[in-house]
Amino acid sequence: MAEKALEDLFYDMLKDVYYAERRIVKALPKMAKGAQSPKLKAAFEKHIEETEGQIERLQKVFEIFGKRAVGKTCPAIDGIIEEGEEILDEFKGSSALDAGLLAAAQAVEHYEMARYGTLKTWAGMLGLNDAVKLLDETLQQEGDTDHALTALAEASVNATAMKKAA
Repeated sequence: MAEKALEDLFYDMLKDVYYAERRIVKALPKMAKGAQSPKLKAAFEKHIEETEGQIERLQKVFEIFGKRAVGKTCPAIDGIIEEGEEILDEFKGSSALDAGLLAAAQAVEHYEMARYGTLKTWAGMLGLNDAVKLLDETLQQEGDTDHALTALAEASVNATAMKKAA
C-alpha cells in the first residue's frame, strides 16, 4: 500500500466537506419551514443561498487541485443533521423548538468552521493559494453565520424557549 501524504488527506477532507455542504443545503429548507421565529426562518433561508455559493467555491477548489468534485459520506454531518431533525419532531409546537433548531444549526457551523480552517491551512502548505482565498471566504462566512445565530439566540430565541405554553 502506497504511503499517504498531505495531498491525500486534503482531498479526503475536501470530499467530506463537499458532501456535508450538499447535505446541509437539502436540510436547511426543512429547518426554515419548521422555525417559528420569522427571524430564524429568514436566517435559515439566507444560509441556503450562502451554502449554494459555498458549494460553488468548493467546486473551484477541486478544480484548482486538479480533481473532480465528488463527495464522500460524512457520518459526522449526517449525525448533526439527524439531531436537528429529531428536534423538529420532538419539540414541534413547543416554545423551545427554535432554541433547539438554532443550537443544531450552530453545531453545523462549528463543524464547518473546523473543516474549513484545516483545509485552508493545508491548501497554503500545498501551495494552492487560489484555494486558500476561496476556503478563507467560506470560513469567514461560516463564522459570520455563527455570530448572527448567537446574536439571534441572545436577543430573542432563548428567552422565548423559557416560556411555558399556555
